[in-house]
Amino acid sequence: MYIESLRTSAQKQGNIVCLGLDPLPEHFPFEELPPAQRVMKTFETLFDRMITLSLYPAAFKPNIGYYHRLDRPREGDFSGSQALVQVLTMIEEAFPGVPVILDAKRGDIASSSANYAQEAFACWEADAVTVAPYMGSDSTAPFASWCEKGKGVYILNRTSNPGGAELQNLELRDDAGEVAPLYMTVARAITESAARFPGCGAVVGATNPQELAQLAAFYASKQVPLLIPGVGGQGGSAGVTVRTLSQSGYPIDLARINSSSGITHPWVKRKLAPPPDWDRLSTDALARLIEESCREF
Repeated sequence: MYIESLRTSAQKQGNIVCLGLDPLPEHFPFEELPPAQRVMKTFETLFDRMITLSLYPAAFKPNIGYYHRLDRPREGDFSGSQALVQVLTMIEEAFPGVPVILDAKRGDIASSSANYAQEAFACWEADAVTVAPYMGSDSTAPFASWCEKGKGVYILNRTSNPGGAELQNLELRDDAGEVAPLYMTVARAITESAARFPGCGAVVGATNPQELAQLAAFYASKQVPLLIPGVGGQGGSAGVTVRTLSQSGYPIDLARINSSSGITHPWVKRKLAPPPDWDRLSTDALARLIEESCREF
């Protein structure tokens, strides 16, 4: 089961860090290489340094859109999709047993969702995938059914982006007359899916600590894995996130705190080019995140 793979990797690695792999080759080193090869070489170098320093995250999360944008099928060049294949292969060989979450945020009518699920799990062989719930249960069910095969599904719940509040915080009145934000209605639907398909989880951002606390407490006894983006580049704090989870009674080993650009290219936020010691900057950032995420673990 996916839940067990989360627990096992957290115990083995001693942390709950998820390393996001969202490449921007125009900001990566190895500028002499074509974009897709530049991505592959950068991550290969980063992984080698991580292994040398014994820095092992408890999950990886490549965002498929960052790779697809590098595809040029009519030109016949080494493609972003091929780079993703190589990155996934490197993870499998260098970090065995560490779950890979494909960040795809799919969601469509049932027949289309079934194809997207096939893409994530059969084509890319991901351990889990992110899914958008806006189209309802028949849209998410084709993904959730793969939990019976040991896969995981993270349904967007309260996202880390500023615009998330525009819809997710809309207040609804339930049958009992109680008023609650839309994200709590989505949370209840997620727990229903998780009860039927263990391995269904929720995406809850670190940029809204009060809402994270509310949702973590809601999920605490329901075995719902949490994927928590927003740490680092988006301003969320790993330390605050871990304390929030602990104080909410949430099982820490089922959470994954994600950071992407804050680790793989932290110099971009300061509008700098990759420095000669770029790999040291990246692994230093990863080491800090691992340290912060394991304080309550």
